[in-house]
Formats: sequence, C-alpha cells, structure tokens
Amino acid sequence: MIAASDVDAFWRDGVVCLRGVLSPGLVRAMEAPVAAAHSADLSELAGAPRGRGRFVAGVDHWLEQPELRAFAVDSPLPALVGALLRTSDVFLYEDSVLVKEPGAAERTMWHQDLGYFHVDGTQVCTTWCPLDPATADSGAMQFVRGSHRWDATYRPNLFVTTESLPGTDGDDVPDIDGGDFDVITFDLEPGDITVHHARTLHAAGGNHTTHTRRAISVRYCGDDVRIRFRPGAPAKPTQAGLREGDALGGAAHPLVFRHGMS
Repeated sequence: MIAASDVDAFWRDGVVCLRGVLSPGLVRAMEAPVAAAHSADLSELAGAPRGRGRFVAGVDHWLEQPELRAFAVDSPLPALVGALLRTSDVFLYEDSVLVKEPGAAERTMWHQDLGYFHVDGTQVCTTWCPLDPATADSGAMQFVRGSHRWDATYRPNLFVTTESLPGTDGDDVPDIDGGDFDVITFDLEPGDITVHHARTLHAAGGNHTTHTRRAISVRYCGDDVRIRFRPGAPAKPTQAGLREGDALGGAAHPLVFRHGMS
C-alpha cells in the first residue's frame, strides 16, 4: 500500500497523505470507542463561552479501551509506518482522540509533537485518522512543509494557546501565520490518513460546519528512538522506572510491528 513516492514525500516534506488505507468498516467501528473516550475540554481552557461547540482531546486511551488498542496495534497503521520510517521495528508511543464539535471555534495552534514526547530520534511520527470528512472549514490539519528539517525542537503549548508550557526547553514556536512559510493541507475522507514527522510544525482550524470532526491520532517510533525525558513536558505514568537512553519496548511502548514478522 506504500509507494516509493510516498516514502520520499514523507522524508522530503515531513508529511504524506495516504488515501483509502483504512477500511470503511474499521473507521465506523471506532465511532463508539471515540465517543466513550475520556477527554479534556480544551474549549474551556481557552475560555470559550458555554453552549458553544467543544474541542475535546485526550491521550493514551489504548491503555484502557481494547478497541482503541486494537486500532493502534492490529490495524494497517504499524505496517504503513514501518515502511514510511524505513525501520525494522515499530513501537507504539501513544494515541490521542481529537473531537471538534460543530461550532468549536478554537484553533489548534502551531506546534511540534516532539517537544511533548519523552523520546528522541529521527524515526518518530504521528498518524492522523479522521472519522468524518476533514476540510479547511471543519478543521483539517495544516503543515509547514519541510519544517522537520529545521533541526529545532520547539517548546510545547496547550494547543489552544501560543504560550509555551513553563519549564520546558527549546525555542518558542515561530509566528507561522505572520511569516512566509510553505503551508500545505489535505482534504480527507474517512479511510484517508496523514502521517507527519514528529518535528513537523502543524496546526488546525476551528470547526465552522454543522458536523463533528472526529479523529484518532496514533504516534509511533522506530529503531533509532530512545527515551529522553524533557523538562516540563507532560509526564507519562507508564514511563515511571524507565531511564534516559533506554530503548523502547515492554508495557510502556510495546513492539507493534517487525519487518518480516507474521
């Protein structure tokens, strides 16, 4: 399902769009688990008025919800990622559920995933899998083409604000909207996905349509990735007991694909 041109695009642009790689049945089966997922109301964090559509998000649902674990582990995603990352082994880092209800005006601010992750390496990526049509009006993702090659790690924010988290290392995210950057986006249908490098700067608009924009995002790592604890980044209880420089694997970040493994 992966062409050489897709792999080249991922490493050249920092993001690639893969069309129709998830079956309609698999996508529909995720609707109930996404609805049941415990998520934080980021609209409230942004100070949105009550009664307006919400932007809710949460992470690590795979630890408690078997359906979301199966999506991250047993779906086509790990094999696709293995090909794109040019890695023999693929490890699960985390999953996330992201829901923007109709009228959720909050924008997902420009950010870089790596600053939130307690790992380091070149083979780290995020898959973004919509359950509904995603367009510019409903909050499709935007990416700064080539930003994964800027050799910078940016400080994380709270997604709905540009303010960097206190105590974090790195540079503040540059003013993408006010600069001259090569920003690209993709209109997606259920079954399509994007995969972006963990260093790629990305954002998303609010949902100005009458339908909900639901997505599952799963983050994976490859062979060269090691544990690196980043000051101020959100802690993961599953990483307690891990040490700086540890390889991934085990219960915290299980092996989900190995080249040649049946």
